[in-house]
Amino acid sequence: MNRRSGGALVALGLVAALMLASGLAAGQSSAADATPPPAATMWTEIRWPFRIDEWGTGRAFACKAVDCGSDMALYLRVKAGSCNCATGVADDDDLDRVADLALFSDSFVGLAAGRPVAVDDMAGRSRPYQVSLPLWRSQTAVGMVLHAKCDALVATVVADRDRLAAAERNALAFLNAAPVLRWARTELGS
Repeated sequence: MNRRSGGALVALGLVAALMLASGLAAGQSSAADATPPPAATMWTEIRWPFRIDEWGTGRAFACKAVDCGSDMALYLRVKAGSCNCATGVADDDDLDRVADLALFSDSFVGLAAGRPVAVDDMAGRSRPYQVSLPLWRSQTAVGMVLHAKCDALVATVVADRDRLAAAERNALAFLNAAPVLRWARTELGS
C-alpha cells in the first residue's frame, strides 16, 4: 500500500466516524448521549435581540460550533406569576403557553411530546419545536420552562434540527452552572 492510498483509508475512516457521530446526534441513543456535557460549555453573552414585551428583557448567549458542535443561541428570562403555583408546568399545553417561542413567531408546532427536566431544585418541561419565521427560513428550537413557586424560568435554545438533543443537554448544563443559578435565583427572588 502506498502513502496516498493509506491516507485515503484514514480519510475514509474519519468520514465514517463523523457519519456515525452525526447519526448519534440525530437521535440514536448511546451511553455517551446520556452523559451531560460539562457545565463549562463555551457560552458567550450577547445582546438581547428581541423587543421589550410584558415580560421585559432577558439574557442571551451564543455557543460557537467549535464548542457546541454547531452554532446555538440560548435565551433566558423569568416570567413572574406565569406558572400554576401548585402544579408548575404540568403538560405540553402549559409549556406551549409559557415558553418564549412567540418571541420568534406566533407560528410554531411541537416536533415531539415534551418531557420532564430539572435544573437545581426547579422542575419543568422541555420540548422541541419547529418555528416558522416570516421572510426567513424555518428554525428549530427547544423550549424549556422551569417552575419556581408561581414563577417560571424560561429558556429557549435555537439550534439545527439534528442538534436539538445536544442543544438541550448543553443548555441544561449551562443552566446548572453556579453563575447562571445565582442570576436565576436573584431574578426569581429566592
